[in-house]
Amino acid sequence: MASTKLFLIRHGQSAGNAEGRFGGHGPTPLSDLGRRQAEATARHLAEEGISAIYSSDLHRAVETASELAKLTGLEVNKTKAFRERHVGVLEGLTFDESRENHPRDYYALVNREVHHVITKGESYSQLLDRTKKKLWDIIRRHEGERVAIFSHTGAICFITLHLMGAINRRTQRTPWIVTSNCGINRFEIRPRRNIRVLAINDTRHLLDITGNDSFAAR
Repeated sequence: MASTKLFLIRHGQSAGNAEGRFGGHGPTPLSDLGRRQAEATARHLAEEGISAIYSSDLHRAVETASELAKLTGLEVNKTKAFRERHVGVLEGLTFDESRENHPRDYYALVNREVHHVITKGESYSQLLDRTKKKLWDIIRRHEGERVAIFSHTGAICFITLHLMGAINRRTQRTPWIVTSNCGINRFEIRPRRNIRVLAINDTRHLLDITGNDSFAAR
């Protein structure tokens, strides 16, 4: 059984990111910077021999993934499974507005209370359940290949925690694994779910855009 290379890529900077707003399931497009990040990321990944592209079906993720599809001729397989966490009443609000108007939901989110269900939204544990099921379906389908998945900071954080074995059903709170806009988390999935972490938040391909600060485009 051959090993599978997995690339988890956050979308480029969105208009909502630039304004410091919770994107959630909103339709916010990429900013000008986000489009440049997506183009640079596509050029970089095109050299990796990617054989399949999957994406959250939210506009900012599809827009980012489409740049790689243009260069490779591959189809973008869109799925709701890799959407960002549904942040309910916080969607579209700035952090300050969220803290002022919905303090319980806001602090539960920023403190990574795994089982807290945001009002009219979902919990981190619900986010993880939907993403990991689809993830392992894809890995089985593309065994031995190189797969790119375009998603969002919260979804990528919890997929990464799952792949590292750092979360289970008894977990109450987690650390936050930062993924900058168009940052890449790289994994090698070997037989029997033997997982190697190759890189977290790799932004070397963005140096010409964001300079030396890997977190400039958060």
